[in-house]
Amino acid sequence: MLPAPFASHQVQTIRTLQTSEGFGATFYHHGRTKDTDMIGQTISHYKVTQKLGGGGMGIVYKAEDTHLHRPVALKFLPPELTRDEKAKQRFIQEARAASSLDHPNICTIYEINEDEAGHSFISMAYYEGLTLKQKLEDGPLPVAEAREILTNIARGLSKAHENGIIHRDIKPANIFITNDGMVKILDFGIAKLAGQSQLTRTGSTIGTMVYMSPEQIQGKPVDQRTDLWSLGVISYEMLAGWPPYQGEYEQALMYAILTESPDPIREMNTEVSPLLVDIIRKCLAKNPEERYTSVTALLKDLQREAPGTESTSTPITSQSPVRRTVRRHTRTVLLSGVLAVILVLAMLAYRQNTGSSQPPDRLAVAVTDFENTTGENELEGLSGLFITALEQSRNLSVLTRSRMFDLMKQMGGEPGDRINESVGQEIARYANIHALVTATIRKFDQVYTIELNVIDPIRDEYLFTATAKGNTKGSIPG
Repeated sequence: MLPAPFASHQVQTIRTLQTSEGFGATFYHHGRTKDTDMIGQTISHYKVTQKLGGGGMGIVYKAEDTHLHRPVALKFLPPELTRDEKAKQRFIQEARAASSLDHPNICTIYEINEDEAGHSFISMAYYEGLTLKQKLEDGPLPVAEAREILTNIARGLSKAHENGIIHRDIKPANIFITNDGMVKILDFGIAKLAGQSQLTRTGSTIGTMVYMSPEQIQGKPVDQRTDLWSLGVISYEMLAGWPPYQGEYEQALMYAILTESPDPIREMNTEVSPLLVDIIRKCLAKNPEERYTSVTALLKDLQREAPGTESTSTPITSQSPVRRTVRRHTRTVLLSGVLAVILVLAMLAYRQNTGSSQPPDRLAVAVTDFENTTGENELEGLSGLFITALEQSRNLSVLTRSRMFDLMKQMGGEPGDRINESVGQEIARYANIHALVTATIRKFDQVYTIELNVIDPIRDEYLFTATAKGNTKGSIPG
């Protein structure tokens, strides 16, 4: 079973296959039903050939431009909204906002027009490829690729902001990656033009909440810094594999965005540089005043962070950077996977030994930061990867690091950078958690050893211990 972050993401993915508004990706064809009212018709000088997808603000078709003999994407207002004048104005605003921009990272708009029945549509470039949302279904991206995508999105937004246009709905489903690697920003349907009256419904918020800034959720006035927040969320998701803020219900998600701090990204991905961590952290500042003042400032920091610049802190070594990255990733994944299997088996055995005939509830588990005695910083993120692996068990409910820090605050403590064994035991007792995982990483000559302990802090007893060893960093066996 997938962990909670992936479970909710999977539901959204299925929905995306049916309703996403990107252009030209083959995944739009799965499970679609033929629209007999439009396909085969000629609208203006566009012959409709197939339906690509649809959402709350538009239905998208592929069509042939009979004048220029090129494929285009046509976006129509849904039929049920044709009499909604405000929705129609938002639709027109989208076209005007995007058509005023000429940038390689922004979807090209050809024209806005109406069919014979008075239905407005936008003609835009048709792209072959997939959305970033679809791309992320396979998990987090390599740091270099994520950085490149982030840079291209930022360049497109910089152009929009220079023209007084705020997107306000930056999310993976609105980022398209063409087959030749070009990054395109889609859907300026909720863009706010500087100096224009806001066309959104009173009391409503538009956009996908996971990517919405705190001020946007609260219905406050927004500026270009709301797009910077969304960039921070997307960056975190590209590198960690899921967004920084999650919740099963809208209210829980809102609370998380407004009050909680995301888990340190290096716990999930040790390849992320300290400067990139700082860039994402600054984008995700809850107070807009603490974010970047502009996308241009963000781009300057991204340029500093890129490999080969003086500010990049890369160790001097004769080993190929690519090989070093692959070995490090393989080692940490293998270690976390091995230990996760050991722990899951131990927990299941422990629950079965209780003698209960009722199906057991998910066992609550807390994990401390692993004690690393090797002096090798690349092993510091192992506890985060271990937590990620544990979350895949349907039998376990794993306490997130942010939740552990929140519990420390409730207990009157001051959260630090690490949660060691003694602090972990206090948190577990406070939360009535009977399973606390601790581990120590040691190195003797070229032999790496992981010593794992599962403790019941409330009963003050060991439930399980295990040791894994290996002669090389990349091949520690179970």
